[in-house]
Amino acid sequence: MAEETFSYDGQLSGHRDWVTSLACPQVSDSSIKVVSASRDKTIVAWKGVDTNSADEPKAVPYRRLEGHSDFVEEVTLSNNAEFALSSSWDTSLRLWNLKNGECITKFQGHTKDVLSVAFSPDNRQIVSGGRDSKLKMWNVKGECMFTMDKDCHQGWVNCVRFSPTLATPLIVSGGSDECVKVWSLTEFRCMDTLKGHTGTVNSVAVSPDGSLCASAGKDGKAKLWDISRSEHLYELDCPCPINQLSFSPNHYWLCGATADGVRIWDLEDKKIVAELVPESNLKTKPQCTSIAWSVDGNTLYSGFTDNTIREWGVHSKK
Repeated sequence: MAEETFSYDGQLSGHRDWVTSLACPQVSDSSIKVVSASRDKTIVAWKGVDTNSADEPKAVPYRRLEGHSDFVEEVTLSNNAEFALSSSWDTSLRLWNLKNGECITKFQGHTKDVLSVAFSPDNRQIVSGGRDSKLKMWNVKGECMFTMDKDCHQGWVNCVRFSPTLATPLIVSGGSDECVKVWSLTEFRCMDTLKGHTGTVNSVAVSPDGSLCASAGKDGKAKLWDISRSEHLYELDCPCPINQLSFSPNHYWLCGATADGVRIWDLEDKKIVAELVPESNLKTKPQCTSIAWSVDGNTLYSGFTDNTIREWGVHSKK
């Protein structure tokens, strides 16, 4: 059986404030390696470069998207990686053309900071959540189709995600009320409220096959749920708050961006596969705020509060 090892492959520097969110193209032929959002109010698309030197970055800034007037909290990509969608503390969402850097659509309707945004699997619908305790459904033209305020979170909506399978059109959200909610996309209603966290839920993630939901937050617990049954399965412990979760696309792994670095769990034996801790000359150790896997699962990008993106390689060792 092959054993996986991890290598630190360098860092990407280009932001002037915290890196808040990362997104990788889900197509293998894209020249863009990763897209990042930051508290410097910009989004940067990073293009891969050929280098054999460990001291040189493997990606460079390709396009900087500017227009938001406050922190950009989250960025996500369309399936073909031609468009980016961002949410900001300026109460708006923006849809961007990555080829020319233009803002195609500005979404306005939230009354407070927009903390999370996601594309539906077919890229025809958009969901957003924010500090106004609202989940909103939009079309790509920027029209708000529905506001899910009934049975919504009693506090900030920190994170929203679609189930990746079209067969089960669901939305999962997490909030400052310590709850995870499962929503029907076809009926625009809350189907279940999942309780058990003892702190703010910072992140929710849905597995690639759509069967599992993971949630985590300030209580340092990563909880796994059967999303179809709304049933709690088990939890994984972390000694510090978890800022974001992401499932590996090609391993049965759950990855967490934490206050101490990056933690990767094997979900089969519920053990830690790796703890990736960055080296830093700063007096205060940088926190990992965000993570994103390359489409092949061989590269993990991690964003930090020291304004950088660190790249890690995954290698099979027989």
